[in-house]
Amino acid sequence: MKQIQVNTLDELSFAAKQLLKECSGKRIFAFTGEMGSGKTTMIKALCLELGVKEKAVSPSFALVNEYRGNQPVYHLDLYRLNTEEEALAIGIEEYLASGNYCFIEWAERIIHLLPNDAVAVQITMNDMQQRTLNIKGC
Repeated sequence: MKQIQVNTLDELSFAAKQLLKECSGKRIFAFTGEMGSGKTTMIKALCLELGVKEKAVSPSFALVNEYRGNQPVYHLDLYRLNTEEEALAIGIEEYLASGNYCFIEWAERIIHLLPNDAVAVQITMNDMQQRTLNIKGC
């Protein structure tokens, strides 16, 4: 398991660059962590690294946002889902099979639907600014 330490939230852009480099070729990133741990902020930084020009925002109510960069990027926030069946109903399988980047918040809600090669990113808050990213699957 790989770890990335982030001492301030401003360092998430460096962490995003490092994550994409370490996991080159991977397209599905499953983020877990408590509310406020920085999942959305990390995904915003990843989108910037991938050339997304529009502002990445949490799709809490829409469930899925699609961004245009060098290629489509899908940002899924599954917080409001209660079952894997609800994820299937929104077409999660199409997003996962698209070959495009898929950044999934609250991925533990669809753990059985994730492909075996998904990168798991657990974000742990150490204090108000400091985070530890535990990365598995690169």
